[in-house]
Amino acid sequence: MARLDLRVRAFAWLFAHSPGAVDSMTPDQILRAQELLAGHGRLTAGVTGRLAKGVTTVDRVIEQDGERVPVRFYRAADQPPDSPVVVYFHGGGWTLGALDHSDWLCSQVCLGVGAVVVSVDYRLAPRHRFPTAVLDSLAAVHWVHGHAGELGVDATRIAVMGDSAGGNLAAVVCQQVRDRGGPRIAHQSLIYPATDLRTPDDFDATAPARTDYPILSSAVMLTFRDQYLGPDGDPDSPLASPILAGDLTGLPPALIQVAEYDPLRDDGIRYGRALEDAGTAVRLTEYVGMPHGYFSFPMVIRGSVRQALAEVCAQQRLALYPRPTPERDPRPAPAGSPGTEARDTVGTGAVDPAASRPVGDHQVGQHPVPQHQASPTGH
Repeated sequence: MARLDLRVRAFAWLFAHSPGAVDSMTPDQILRAQELLAGHGRLTAGVTGRLAKGVTTVDRVIEQDGERVPVRFYRAADQPPDSPVVVYFHGGGWTLGALDHSDWLCSQVCLGVGAVVVSVDYRLAPRHRFPTAVLDSLAAVHWVHGHAGELGVDATRIAVMGDSAGGNLAAVVCQQVRDRGGPRIAHQSLIYPATDLRTPDDFDATAPARTDYPILSSAVMLTFRDQYLGPDGDPDSPLASPILAGDLTGLPPALIQVAEYDPLRDDGIRYGRALEDAGTAVRLTEYVGMPHGYFSFPMVIRGSVRQALAEVCAQQRLALYPRPTPERDPRPAPAGSPGTEARDTVGTGAVDPAASRPVGDHQVGQHPVPQHQASPTGH
């Protein structure tokens, strides 16, 4: 494994030695932590980042299918009408996270993609157990699609994005709107997603779980999982573990980013391979030497975060701003002319994983199905 950057190691040490580790909290303490995080989001901007200049936000509560869901809209000052829209689901293990903590990422995507971004403040566990977060996320996507005219966005160009637990929700949303006849999703960006909430004993009892990952340990991930599912939640349900869906065909093109030092690394890789096997175009990127949650700490983990952000924006632009296919010249090209044996697929949103190569300090493309140690949530 690559060596963790000194800045990342220092931050991980502070994170690990800060009071209030989630795996030692009671449900009441987690609820109190939710209140503190929601009330002090602006004060943590030195770590989580601030709203980008030139972007304005509007908060409102939407109502759809009996659900009332707070959302935040991000729009550039010069946002053209009928722009595409990206619906974002934040991370935090389905138990933590607040709208303020994602201002940096959402506003950067707004500018970098040229899209209106809608951040969804889905209800959190342990007060609201599985599948409440799924229902809120679906309600938000359907509401955005149904109110596209009011929002001034193009209902035919919708993408979803989520990190960690939010990546789980984004993957589930794509499956559910396909199965329920919902709006067409043009692209899914799954950032270090949780895709399998089973424990290793359910599928590989010979692979012991690691517990020493920085930022997100396997023990903390297991706590998040248990708080989310509660005593009655089923980890075998595709609503919880999207990799267990019986049919993975017909899903949107996907960008999947994983971090090397992350108990969820193998989740993303295995889901990417499963999508690819089902015929979905997938770009899979591993950020070497990075811990889980790098998009949550852009002021600390700087260089790689900006590379990851550029990749997210580039992939979403390809899907949301497709180029029209040029009309072919009816005259046959002379034999042996350059380019006569290749098709132009630029702008289709499909990326050939076989063409990927290492870039900068991360690796892009082919990963074998991992055989190394698993984490307690299915990795």
